[in-house]
Amino acid sequence: MASLVLAAAATTTTVNVQSRNPILPSVPELVWGILAFAIVVFLMWKYAFPSVKKGMDARTERIRESLSSAEQAKDDAEAVLAEYQRQLADARNEANRIIEEARQTADALRRDLTARAEADAAEIRNRATADIEAAKDRAMDELRSQLTDLAIGLAERVVRTNIDRDSNARLVDEYISTIGNNR
Repeated sequence: MASLVLAAAATTTTVNVQSRNPILPSVPELVWGILAFAIVVFLMWKYAFPSVKKGMDARTERIRESLSSAEQAKDDAEAVLAEYQRQLADARNEANRIIEEARQTADALRRDLTARAEADAAEIRNRATADIEAAKDRAMDELRSQLTDLAIGLAERVVRTNIDRDSNARLVDEYISTIGNNR
């Protein structure tokens, strides 16, 4: 093939000498350019394209792996989010349960304290009633003691001056009025 190109180039050189085209290069230059282009294409085909293809395949695989790992990370993140939401719901339910228990405990404590307060109030009333009864009994005893003293004092006066009935009545009235003024 190369000899055919060289032969064609030799015959055209004579033609080119006579009529030279300013746009087209000379035939030997054209042959060497085609030959160099073929060598470059062959070398690129043999060495460069496989390397480029290998690099592109590796890049495609890395991108595919990245997309796969991103999808896996997204799935993991969604699973973690679902777990956190479940835990949050559990925590809210637990908090509501604790609040309800606290409310029930507070109600029970309030009822207990109210019952204790009522019991204490009843006990205080009973003690006050007992104290009042005791004070009343003491007052009655004191009053009896004073009446006894009065009666004895009156009897002493009556015995000292044993006189008639009118005098006794007048004496008792005077003694009672004397006692009434002392208070």
